[in-house]
Amino acid sequence: MNFNKTKFMQSASNITESPDDTGSEVAFVGRSNSGKSSAINVIVNQKNLARISKTPGRTQLINFFEVDKQHRLVDLPGYGYAKTSKKQQKEWGFMISEYLRYRQTLKGVILIIDIRRGLMELDHAFLDFYLPLNKPLHVLLTKSDKLKKQARKKSFDSVQSIIGSVASVQLFSSLKKSGSEEAKGKILELLES
Repeated sequence: MNFNKTKFMQSASNITESPDDTGSEVAFVGRSNSGKSSAINVIVNQKNLARISKTPGRTQLINFFEVDKQHRLVDLPGYGYAKTSKKQQKEWGFMISEYLRYRQTLKGVILIIDIRRGLMELDHAFLDFYLPLNKPLHVLLTKSDKLKKQARKKSFDSVQSIIGSVASVQLFSSLKKSGSEEAKGKILELLES
């Protein structure tokens, strides 16, 4: 599977606008500003496939990217961005939960967590919702280049101790492109499961 050939397919504001529910998908989810779009771009080795913004909360739709005819990557709206209305946040939450709950092609989720922040309240809320669905979870601790080695290890160990029994966890840096091969391997494994 060649991630470099991944292309934008379509956006959806709800699950009914999604592509046919066939093949397999891996979805990316995380707090606004956790580095989700950057991680996707590094994994597919393209600069602007997923739109990056200095403004958190830019991904407001479910974005589908086609790796090939049977395999897709899905960028879900970031959660927890305060500058959107409560109504908008509720709609995003509903859209994300509907997708995660009912999408048959979903093979697993890549949860993006900013290593400097660790697991926050909204990440725990996401885990409380997602884990009972019994689908695989892989965590990318992004922005790992921003911490010194010891702080990086401490943050990794902390996340690992909390969710290591239910998810695989790895370090990732979009800036240094470190961890991208490991992430690709995990995504490939999920897509082909």
